[in-house]
Amino acid sequence: MFAFERAIPEEVSLSSKNIEKVLKTLQEKSIPMHSLLIMKNDKLIFEKYYAPYKADTLHRMFSISKSFTGVAIGLLASEGKVDLDAPITSYFPEYTDESTHPWIRQMTVRNLLMMRTCHAQTTYKVDMKSDWVKSFFVTPPTHKPGTVFHYDTSAAHVLCALVEKLSGKDMLTYLKDSILYQVDFSKDSYMLKDPFGVSMGGSGLMATPMDILKFLYILHKKGTVICSDGQERSLLPKEFVEEATGNLSDNYMTGPIPSEAQGYGMQIWQNEKGGFVLYGMGGQLAISIPSKDMLIVTTADTQGYQGGNQVIYDTLYRYLLDETGEKSCESDPSAYRELCAFADTLSIAPPHLPESYSYTGAFTATSKIPDFIRSLSGGDSDGCISLTYSLKENSQGFEKLHLRLSQDGASNISFEQKNTLHTIYFGIQSMCEGLFPIYENAYTAGAVFTRDNVLYIRIHLIGESVGSIHFQLFFEDREVTLFMKKIEETYFKEFDGHLYGRRNISKA
Repeated sequence: MFAFERAIPEEVSLSSKNIEKVLKTLQEKSIPMHSLLIMKNDKLIFEKYYAPYKADTLHRMFSISKSFTGVAIGLLASEGKVDLDAPITSYFPEYTDESTHPWIRQMTVRNLLMMRTCHAQTTYKVDMKSDWVKSFFVTPPTHKPGTVFHYDTSAAHVLCALVEKLSGKDMLTYLKDSILYQVDFSKDSYMLKDPFGVSMGGSGLMATPMDILKFLYILHKKGTVICSDGQERSLLPKEFVEEATGNLSDNYMTGPIPSEAQGYGMQIWQNEKGGFVLYGMGGQLAISIPSKDMLIVTTADTQGYQGGNQVIYDTLYRYLLDETGEKSCESDPSAYRELCAFADTLSIAPPHLPESYSYTGAFTATSKIPDFIRSLSGGDSDGCISLTYSLKENSQGFEKLHLRLSQDGASNISFEQKNTLHTIYFGIQSMCEGLFPIYENAYTAGAVFTRDNVLYIRIHLIGESVGSIHFQLFFEDREVTLFMKKIEETYFKEFDGHLYGRRNISKA
């Protein structure tokens, strides 16, 4: 069985207090973290998950998928099944004809790996109902290939299609059979597929954070590791790993934040600490820092949080790198116990009012439910507050809005549509789990009254869709205005926009 040796931080010259500072700083910055794993000197010194996430929870890794795709292409090249300098069109003649643009014909497999194609953006997003792979070959190019860097998920998708075409297997299955099962990669892991059956090699990986750490470890060790049977094996060609994790392309003009503008290899990013990063949208990060022999994996949801990834990078680098060195930290068993005790409390937190938040109003936030809201309803026999609103005609087709508020138990909001209720449960100043209606996507949700007549609900999506849904309800005596905002890449469009409702009964 493959498992990392474990140690306490001080045994590898790290401070437990500084790791605790990482956790508390990210918490104070309201970064929605899902997990944090830290390795140093080949030893796992920290592994924690934010409830309801657990060690075996599969997480959408988004663009970390690209690094897996790049490695799969490297393996095929080592087997002599693909030539990195051959035109990509030579492997997909079914998508080309006499009208194919010369720049598309010039693109090589290597160009795709390095994100130096002739496209300035993802081609299949123009029409996601048409063949995603074909779109790459028929979309008019914007510039000559092999020149400038443009981040393009369709390039990774085409590379994944190439792996599946040449190997005869799903891309992740090919990698599992070739290398990943050597380090006991999760058997339950999988990749989402596009509407045409091709694995989403640019964004679809579902895996555990530990799976990502194992993959990162293989790259960090330049392809050679001691496998699950205790034997040392070269799983990847050293030369390919060195090239893929090196600085091959400039991305300073398009990098969204400083830590993501340090250069690019082959489906792998550079970092400012002399190492590399497997990057996924929303804070899915796998960071290698060779000079410190350190590996860090995070999962999170920073979507909608401008600069959120930079906060993660800065916090990690500030507290984890400054104290590393030749000398061991002084042993401090109490600091490690305190770290473990604090880490055991980690969970996705409900929304809250910042200490500095102030406004003019009667609500002081000393009660979970303001008196004004209580005045709108006489309350049920169990002390809950129930409100129903008939909705103005809307594009979503929602006819009524039902709200049930509980001081201590689970509250819920329901959208009535053709006699079907779509119900979402949440806690008030606490969290509540459930399955999101219509999409059957797991979630955890919490709420807070930000004013005496304004309720804010935040829903954290868990699983194949990682993101968040936000509701702001503005109450008046007999009316409610609901502002809905979804921060998720593809789905949940019904829960985006505005609804207006009116109660049909007089206030009790």
